[in-house]
Amino acid sequence: MPIVQIDFVEGRTVDQKRDIAKKVTQAICESANCPPEAVTIILRDLPATNFARAGVLRIDR
Repeated sequence: MPIVQIDFVEGRTVDQKRDIAKKVTQAICESANCPPEAVTIILRDLPATNFARAGVLRIDR
């Protein structure tokens, strides 16, 4: 049972998340030869205040 976790900085729409879930499921099924029902995807939105790159918070860029 594949479990995929995807972290995003907040800002994607529900429709974008639906599309991502569908396409990631398809890719996993093709690669792992498993049915879609076996794939679990966890999408997590991170507030921009909780994401930093190179020591700078996303909200400060």
